[in-house]
Amino acid sequence: HVQLVESGGGLVQAGESLRLSCAASGSISKINAMGWYRQAPGKQRDLVARITSGGSTNYADSVKGRFTISRDNAKRTVYLQMNSLKPEDTAVYYCNVRVQGSLYEYEYWGQGTQVTVSS
Repeated sequence: HVQLVESGGGLVQAGESLRLSCAASGSISKINAMGWYRQAPGKQRDLVARITSGGSTNYADSVKGRFTISRDNAKRTVYLQMNSLKPEDTAVYYCNVRVQGSLYEYEYWGQGTQVTVSS
């Protein structure tokens, strides 16, 4: 079983920064892609940023140039540095990790961390 523990959310003003972290633990042989999604009230959960095991990244258009995703494979941790935050970034942010099993890839979600940006 795999556990994901997120941290770093909070309440900030527009223009400020936050850094989210998500640490994976448990029975893990290899972590493939890691990512962050977000869900605002009444909306679907959308991809924010994703990073592959090789370090390739992709971002939602709305966060390009402001957010940076990174990972520390030794610590099994993925980070999301969020700069120049806007009120529309307000959402619950979820960590997503894909773990390679013997035959299949398994997907795990964090518990979510609230990010609130005031204007």
